[in-house]
Amino acid sequence: MTFCLGMRVQQGLVAVADTRITSGSEVTTAKKISIHQHGRHSMFLMTSGLRSVRDKALTYLDEVIEESGTRFDRLYKAANAFAAQVRRVAAEDKQALRESGLNFNLHALLGGQLENDREHKLYLLYPEGNWVEVGEGTPYSIIGEASYGKPLVDRALRFDTPQDQALRIGYLAFDATRTSASDVDFPIDVILYRRDTFDMFEYRFEREDLLDVANWWQNRMRTSILELEEGKLATVFEQFRNTVER
Repeated sequence: MTFCLGMRVQQGLVAVADTRITSGSEVTTAKKISIHQHGRHSMFLMTSGLRSVRDKALTYLDEVIEESGTRFDRLYKAANAFAAQVRRVAAEDKQALRESGLNFNLHALLGGQLENDREHKLYLLYPEGNWVEVGEGTPYSIIGEASYGKPLVDRALRFDTPQDQALRIGYLAFDATRTSASDVDFPIDVILYRRDTFDMFEYRFEREDLLDVANWWQNRMRTSILELEEGKLATVFEQFRNTVER
């Protein structure tokens, strides 16, 4: 499984991706995010699904760009180009994968800002090659294992959330996923993009780098439960205790 989270806030973009690859009993580490940057052309691509499908689609995309000299001026055009290569791979491999008992599966998050984009963008691409734009109402998308981190992001993230706070939210969503899903783990790759700068910043965190933060958060949650004003919960438990002690 995979954990890839893309967030689009007013100040810019934040992306968090784990690096664990699981194939049967074999576990390896590999990047799930790539940066494509030159001049006023700055974007990242994160993927979840079959690694072979992802690698082939990216190889085809690079080939198309090199052979045609294509330079996208808006991010949606890059999304269309990658989607076309995903459909190409599906036409070549989908039937063989199905016969082997595998589903053709590739989700992607494409974020960035190109020279004719008025603002930074984030797109979610599906295995069929269609896409949706991530908007201000729900300014994020998770591909891969979404169930554990989603509740935290839903509660904490807004479009006007400062970028540094969004990064904290992203890490805590990853931490919740890592704690409950054995096939998501460190290292994690983080991408930060400040709108209108056309410059991506990338950083990798190892487990040891964030151990203090993980321990603090764990202790904070336990303390918060103890400090919770029980209200109606206390009334119900008092009734229960009176019942069992009769």
